[in-house]
Amino acid sequence: MTALSDLPADARLYLRPLWFADSPVGLDGTTARIGDGLIWFQAYEIVARAGGRRILTQIVPVADFDAALAAAPATLRARAEALAAGIATKRPPLSLNGRTIRFDSPQVMGILNMTPDSFSDGGRHQGDAQIAADAGFAMTTDGVAIVDVGGESTRPGADPVWEGDEIARVVPVIEKLAAAGVPVSIDTRKAAVMEAALAAGAALVNDVSALLHDDRSLDVVARAGCPVVLMHVPSAGENLHDGARYADAAFDVFDWLEARVHACLEAGIPRAKIIVDPGLGFGKSLQDNLSILNRVAMYQALGVPVLVGVSRKRMIGALSNEAPVDKRLGGSVALAMQAFGLGAQIVRVHDVAETVQAARVWRGLRDAALSDC
Repeated sequence: MTALSDLPADARLYLRPLWFADSPVGLDGTTARIGDGLIWFQAYEIVARAGGRRILTQIVPVADFDAALAAAPATLRARAEALAAGIATKRPPLSLNGRTIRFDSPQVMGILNMTPDSFSDGGRHQGDAQIAADAGFAMTTDGVAIVDVGGESTRPGADPVWEGDEIARVVPVIEKLAAAGVPVSIDTRKAAVMEAALAAGAALVNDVSALLHDDRSLDVVARAGCPVVLMHVPSAGENLHDGARYADAAFDVFDWLEARVHACLEAGIPRAKIIVDPGLGFGKSLQDNLSILNRVAMYQALGVPVLVGVSRKRMIGALSNEAPVDKRLGGSVALAMQAFGLGAQIVRVHDVAETVQAARVWRGLRDAALSDC
């Protein structure tokens, strides 16, 4: 296949923003924008797949997009237009614990694990809710938008945690943070933990299984009316890393997330309350992770904010002489900067102060680029 006009009507179409521009000034009619952020681009990469295999890759300048689609079958033209609209649509701000989280600039979510065995910081805060809450307060002082509290490790081989124990770990911390007006998310895949955390003051659910692990989770979130992060994993069972089989990881993950967004919409969760996360490191090889991160801009076509978990990932060690977990700060910041530059609205990290600083410098560079034109 060499042209859009040759594609079968049942081909699967994807759009990725390319040819990024510092500013749209002087480029009238030749740029498009990712949401209401500071990322403008001048071309789309159009990819078509059939049977999980790429059958077309074509780069089309933004100015020629409509003309190029005219040759495509009507179903594919409608699909491409919907994807382009998803990229362009403004992401409404979130209101969490009285604070407004906007997406016109990258936001940082800080990780607060109340676990003994998380791969990076297990045991650091477990057993003392006040010390843990103080760590959360320090994150807000450093500039995080959201503190993400979790009570169960999701590392490969981690033992499952009974929901009662998980609730006991997270609720006292959430209560202290929420009482002080801190925007808190609950990192859990269990409906009972979601309910307890929301009652304690959490304002967002971050489910690594995209509301698939627990049959009640979708209904809990829909009834609560809270925002939710849907993360991709290859398995909704106890071991989230099991069963990974990809024809082409970046595109397979896109399809999976699109289906989960649709399921949430069908359940009554509004699009304005949905965030997606491609799940770097969860049942994915180094090449899978690199492909997904390089194509993060493609996930903007889902029309919702994109969160990327880049912090201290194993891929950093694989690319840097097997650097141990506590020596991955540089790689974590590098991945965050890559995500920012491709439009990711949120990054989830352990190293809060350094990542917030990177985000502020990135914003300063973007603002200067606009004013220099």
